Amino acid sequence: MLSKQQCIPGRQTFTERVTPLTNGLCKVSASLIFREVESLFLLGFWDVSVWTLVAWTAISCHITLLSMTLYLHRSQAHRSVDLHPVLQHFFRFWLWLTTGTNTKEWVSVHRKHHARCEGPEDPHSPQVYGIRKVLLEGAELYREAADDKENLKKFGFGTPDDWMERHVYSRCAMGGITLLAIIEFILFGLSGIAVFAIQMLCIPVLAAGVINGLAHFWGYRNFETDDAATNLTPVAAIICGEELHNNHHAYPSSARFALRRWELDLGWVYLRVFSFLGLAKIRRVAPRPRFDADKTVMDIDTVKAIISSRLHVMESYARKVVKPTHAIELRASTENRRTLREAGRDLLKVDHLLDEAARMRVSAALSTSETLNTVYELQNELQEIWHKAGASQEALLQALQDWCKQAEATGIDCLQEFAARLRGYHLKPFNG
Repeated sequence: MLSKQQCIPGRQTFTERVTPLTNGLCKVSASLIFREVESLFLLGFWDVSVWTLVAWTAISCHITLLSMTLYLHRSQAHRSVDLHPVLQHFFRFWLWLTTGTNTKEWVSVHRKHHARCEGPEDPHSPQVYGIRKVLLEGAELYREAADDKENLKKFGFGTPDDWMERHVYSRCAMGGITLLAIIEFILFGLSGIAVFAIQMLCIPVLAAGVINGLAHFWGYRNFETDDAATNLTPVAAIICGEELHNNHHAYPSSARFALRRWELDLGWVYLRVFSFLGLAKIRRVAPRPRFDADKTVMDIDTVKAIISSRLHVMESYARKVVKPTHAIELRASTENRRTLREAGRDLLKVDHLLDEAARMRVSAALSTSETLNTVYELQNELQEIWHKAGASQEALLQALQDWCKQAEATGIDCLQEFAARLRGYHLKPFNG
């Protein structure tokens, strides 16, 4: 028996009529869904301009570098500033999120660097490993030192040991970085991966490479420290003040790295703002020397001021005694001008940092001038005074008084003036 649909020619069933429409809608929906997924994969949920991505990358990297210098370096490693708990925890969280850095590991590696600087135990000295290795493999050198449990025990004291540190930041060290990668991919798509890659290169390149490498290899020096640390640029804004590395090695416990009128430490600018807002308490800064022209007798207070800022004293000696004497001898000499010119910079350097060629240049220059030789010898004798282990303040006072008498007896004008200024030496206090 035939059904109604079969009896009526040309009539379609409901299924036959709807199926083409359903198939078409499915094809359109699938196409739209595919395009939406593709768009989310490429652009993320937040479709922003290129300039917005550039701005976010720059700001996030800047906060990372700021967290490193203010929290890890100045607050934790050297205790030169106390940060408010809220600010301190923000920096700690941000470093976990963007770098996976463990506070205790970073502090222990950095403290060992200062304690063993430029020696075989220095974790990342270009004088030991070579500039190429530190620049290209600085992060690997850091990781090797951070994994040394003995270093952590010896140099990592005083760092946070709360619940968050034990159960989150230390236990899930890579959790922050993983979370950041997921968030940026969801928000920005493939562009977020590019942003994430730049953020991951920020500390290994600028801190582990540039500061640990170049800042012990190339640049200018305000102070002749016992290591090879240099200042990369007087305007230290990109790495928030860390570029003034020679200044920092001269006075490690100072919260302020800029020590000349023409130098800018951006990290110090932030600290002053935070201090004004009650979010930071600055504990120590490098001493600022002053001279009392009316003071003609050296006393214990003078000794304390000189010893605490001895690198300022030696920098002043180089600038006011060695350089003028060298310049005078250079102008007066015709036969030995080349010899004197070649030794100009070497005369100002710390003796143990001179290589054999530099020592020969210094020796040749000193042999041409009795005055220059006297100035150079007194420079070394002045340095030896505060290197005397266990000397009492009274002994140091007597040694400095004898040195001043010896300097004045030479008859060299710049030496006599320097000795007179040394008697009136005192420090300008820091008023918050």
